[in-house]
Amino acid sequence: MARLTSARPDRGGAHPGGPKPGRRSALLALSAACCPGISWAAGCRPLLDHRFPDLLTGQDVPLCRFAGRVLLVVNTASHCGFTRQYEQLEAVHRRYASRGLVVMGFPSNDFGQQEPGSSREIADFCKANFGVSFQMFERMPVSGRSANPFHAQLAQRTGQSPRWNFHKYLVDRRAEAVRSFETQIRPDDSRVLREIDRMLAEPASA
Repeated sequence: MARLTSARPDRGGAHPGGPKPGRRSALLALSAACCPGISWAAGCRPLLDHRFPDLLTGQDVPLCRFAGRVLLVVNTASHCGFTRQYEQLEAVHRRYASRGLVVMGFPSNDFGQQEPGSSREIADFCKANFGVSFQMFERMPVSGRSANPFHAQLAQRTGQSPRWNFHKYLVDRRAEAVRSFETQIRPDDSRVLREIDRMLAEPASA
């Protein structure tokens, strides 16, 4: 069972294990200098206030780490007719990562039991067959009452919950606007790429 936890900001808005207040301003300034166009807010947007275990390491990854970036969130499966979309996801990742896009894969066994493997098996399959290098998390539910809290919020905001593997959500830099794309729409479809370009062109803060 995947470990799902929600990050809880302290009184100052920082997460446990984060930089101390005295160092935070310096780190924010350094981030601004290194990554122009990306705003690193002091607090974490509610939509990103979660942590999930990394597929390879099992270490919790705070989604707030990706604040200020555009997110392409996809529930994946290794034994599905749409599994070759991994190839397109990797191509989109390589094309847009330097501009601020983060592709996130959430393996799930929700649909047709098409992701039965262990974390190591899933990771090896993705690497060997599609050279996946984007962010992947451990297997977890993405739909219904058991959905992880991130997907539950995405479904609530769009009115669309995944109905099959490789459903896609696009989240803007402010973690406010969310677009939903059905399984049949490929990651490199012109409609998806057009929306990615539009979101990347927007500022990270209003």
